Amino acid sequence: MTRCTYPHILTFMEVAAAPVKTYKYRFKVDGRVVHHGITTDLQRREREHQRRWPDGIIEQVGKPTSHRDAWEWEREQTLPGSATAV
Repeated sequence: MTRCTYPHILTFMEVAAAPVKTYKYRFKVDGRVVHHGITTDLQRREREHQRRWPDGIIEQVGKPTSHRDAWEWEREQTLPGSATAV
C-alpha cells in the first residue's frame, strides 16, 4: 500500500455535512445590492468587500444554514430572471 503525500481533499459530501454554519448575505452600497454570496464569517467578508466598496454594508439573509443549502441559495440568485440577481 502506498501512502498519499497530498493532504486530504474534502469531497462535496464531506463539505455539505460539515457542522460549520454558513451565512447568506447581500452586500449593499447606497441601498443597492452590488454583490451577494455565502460565507462562514460575515465580519471578515464585509471587510473584504469594503476594499472595493468602502461605503458598503453587509446584510445577512435569513438564518445560518448548512453549506449545501447556502450554496443552493447562492446558485439560485445568479439564475437569469431571479428577483435578486445582481
